[in-house]
Amino acid sequence: MREKNGLVRDYARLAPVIPVVTIEDARASIDLAHALIGAGLPVIEITLRTDAALDAIAAIAKAVPEAVIAAGTVLHPSQIGEVVDAGAKFIVTPGTPRELAEALAEAPVPVMPGCATVSEAMTLANLGFDTLKLFPAMASGGAAWLKGINGPLPHLRFCPTGGVDLANAPSLLSLPNVLCVGGTWITPKKALEDGDFAMIARLAREAAALRPRAVD
Repeated sequence: MREKNGLVRDYARLAPVIPVVTIEDARASIDLAHALIGAGLPVIEITLRTDAALDAIAAIAKAVPEAVIAAGTVLHPSQIGEVVDAGAKFIVTPGTPRELAEALAEAPVPVMPGCATVSEAMTLANLGFDTLKLFPAMASGGAAWLKGINGPLPHLRFCPTGGVDLANAPSLLSLPNVLCVGGTWITPKKALEDGDFAMIARLAREAAALRPRAVD
């Protein structure tokens, strides 16, 4: 688990923002990955919210090996093997009930499990996870929650996601227990539908220019 936790932190440090993408057409995935990586965001979370998600992960993993693909919205233990087989380099969950957490602890790839409360964070820490997704971040307390939890649980690090945008990301990234943030604003639905990768690249460059606070 220690080695996998280290990999998650390494991935989270690659860029200040992880684009969270819900993709409807896997054919757009390779161009999307090139646009994001070229703009400075090499870590990409593809959510399992559409039928195209696994195909998109597989397409990027094959054609754009430099991309660090996370499979997001993993809800069931049965999905772990599916995303690993597709080529995901790590797994992200929105929340992590006990059964799922125990299965993820045995996953062959690193995991960033989701939480929204102190109790959930403590449960995940007790299972060996030390890098967590706070979701939905802004609805759950945002920067104030993260500041509050850093006192009793200073060993945990977070990627707040949910309600995060270019305006509020800097306040989150300034915190000592935040490695990066996740956001959907970089890949707007209409831009994906229109194949407007120039717009996505512009938004990605703005996000990549953010600077997280140096943390251990």
